[in-house]
Amino acid sequence: MDVADRALRRELESLMELPYREYWTLISQWGPLLRTFATTIRIDTVNSSLEYPVPDIVQHPLGQAARRGPLRAGERVQITDPKGRLHTVMLVPGGRFQSSRGALDHDDIIGQPEAVTLFDGKLQFQVVRPLQTDYVMSMPRGAAIVYPKDAAQIVAFGDIFPGARVLEAGVGSGSLSMSLLQAVGTTGSLHSIERREDFAKIAQGNVDLWFGGRHPAWKVSVGDFNDVALSLQPESVDRVVLDMLTPWECLEAAEHALVPGGVLTIYVTTVTQLSRLHEDVTATRRFTRPQVWESSIRSWHLDGLAVRPDHRMVAHTGFLFTTRKVARKSLPQERGHRPAPSAEGLEGQWNQEEGWSENKELNPTVSPKKLRRSIRDVATKSRTWLSHDEAPDSRSQEEVVE
Repeated sequence: MDVADRALRRELESLMELPYREYWTLISQWGPLLRTFATTIRIDTVNSSLEYPVPDIVQHPLGQAARRGPLRAGERVQITDPKGRLHTVMLVPGGRFQSSRGALDHDDIIGQPEAVTLFDGKLQFQVVRPLQTDYVMSMPRGAAIVYPKDAAQIVAFGDIFPGARVLEAGVGSGSLSMSLLQAVGTTGSLHSIERREDFAKIAQGNVDLWFGGRHPAWKVSVGDFNDVALSLQPESVDRVVLDMLTPWECLEAAEHALVPGGVLTIYVTTVTQLSRLHEDVTATRRFTRPQVWESSIRSWHLDGLAVRPDHRMVAHTGFLFTTRKVARKSLPQERGHRPAPSAEGLEGQWNQEEGWSENKELNPTVSPKKLRRSIRDVATKSRTWLSHDEAPDSRSQEEVVE
């Protein structure tokens, strides 16, 4: 880097102290090349500290309840272009949305009512606030998400009610946590446990950005589910939701925490996992006979008289497994008929767990580069758009995790 570049870099680094809106207003006036260079400096600055800044607990309306009225700067909007493609954009004063089908200035969107149609010449663009399903599909990811179709059924069939005390294991990118928090409300509680700290940071960023801050009913712990669940008071949780590679290893801890009659909901992706899980749940004799199903969604094409199923669909994403805890002084109901000879089964791959963690189909590998990018993304957005305590660095690491 020559002397001129160093001088320019020092000038741009001084801009990092400006408020975010003024920063991007100035950058947008200097052209794409300078904007790219300045963005690189900002990424370098954020990358030097990948700690996620925990925002304040929200005291005002949460999530969509706070997104009423005209569209405001700092809000996320969904723009549908003339070809029907969806684009998620954060509104910034002086910003500009550009696509191959036209462009819109952010200043022309800010202050408009929701669901407005704007024009670029003869091209029409529809602008709305994204729904939770839209946000989940476009947010930064670490682990794979639980799709909205599965999250909706977990809430319904897992009987997640307002005021429920829920224990969740396997936070991933936070998509299921959002649905659970909306179901329990501010009168319930959700304790989410994640073994990987990097996934926990991404999930916290995604959930906090959706609700506009830290949900008052949410607690996040980084650690092993068994250790956390067994440290809780016995029979102090109404519902348990597990999304992990080997959920049968957590049955004892889940049974310890669940109240009698409490629902255990487990999400697994493969037949081998499902078979092993069913055998182990049955062997505990602490749970009722489970219900298992999968769901597929197929949208339809509607255009005049051309009414037909779409060529693409969301088919198998995973199996949902629900069962209920039996009272401690009781036993589960016995089968009313003899099982078929084929139900006895033989030992198979599901009994050989040594290679499961290395199996990329069961446990996909997420590159460190992708994780760093996702953490930077949610941390930068949180620092910019959410309120934080004046001295977040003074908190202990345990407080930051929780």
